[in-house]
Amino acid sequence: MASQRFTKHSGAVLGVAVNMAEVLSADAILILLDGSTDWKRLRSETKETKTPILVAADTAEDLEGASEFGLIPLVLNKEKAPLLERLQHALLEAATDELIRTNGDVIAIYSGFQQGRMDSISHLQLDERMRRLTVRDLQRLESSVPLKTIKAVVDLAVQIGREGREGKAVGTLFVVGHSRRVMEHCNDGGLDPFRGANRKARNLYDRRVQEDVKEIAQMDGAFVVNSDGNIERSRQMLEVAHQDLTMSKGLGARHWAAAAISAKTKAVAVVVSQSTGTVRLYQNGELVMRIEPMDKAVKWQEFNYEPPAPTPEA
Repeated sequence: MASQRFTKHSGAVLGVAVNMAEVLSADAILILLDGSTDWKRLRSETKETKTPILVAADTAEDLEGASEFGLIPLVLNKEKAPLLERLQHALLEAATDELIRTNGDVIAIYSGFQQGRMDSISHLQLDERMRRLTVRDLQRLESSVPLKTIKAVVDLAVQIGREGREGKAVGTLFVVGHSRRVMEHCNDGGLDPFRGANRKARNLYDRRVQEDVKEIAQMDGAFVVNSDGNIERSRQMLEVAHQDLTMSKGLGARHWAAAAISAKTKAVAVVVSQSTGTVRLYQNGELVMRIEPMDKAVKWQEFNYEPPAPTPEA
């Protein structure tokens, strides 16, 4: 289990964050941690505020004991993910659990420059800063497919759109929910690595399965995912008419197939564009949501300076 020391510096940063939260009437203070810390000391440094304190870390083990001191734990399951992705995922989880408003203000503390050291504070206005799904967006789709499953698929789709695979852009399609009906319109597009695998080896909540999906996504065909987040089939060719659909110019066969299968069934289709990394969600034959790829991780490099050429004297 990872740990993060709580130092005098940490206490000073928390004090500034508490003051900011009070002045701005923030919904919460979010502390993004690199591991477990001294919960008793953290709570003592924030006891004067009535603002909820959210503590986010990558594993449940990292957050053991936090709730006993009145802190609200958020498990991210985002080890090795870029800082921006971890921070935005924490905000999304908090909004989904209705701990913060989707148009609210949050004071965030995190290790922006040195891992394990709380050195950065941000005032986040969620409508401006969050470029991910909000709870209201997701709830529009929940009537068809469980919210938890949509979140898992969208999160994975965004990763594929942002990262690609082995330096190459990857596009793919997930058809989520109502899998029996969806399978009536599918044909195998090649050897399916998930066929015959046990349930655990097909569940999208498992990180190893997510990595398998990223690998298979390089091949043609769609993933059929049931309402519980289990992959029923991969590499599926969708056979469904789409002559009655209206689509934006420039969208390829994958997007047409996604719209058509969502119109024919009650499934939600999630498409990753190979050319741009954009993720689109289709329901009832219509585009209901578009998510642009998030920023890549920051890469630090030496600052190169070339002095301007001397100006000739007149």
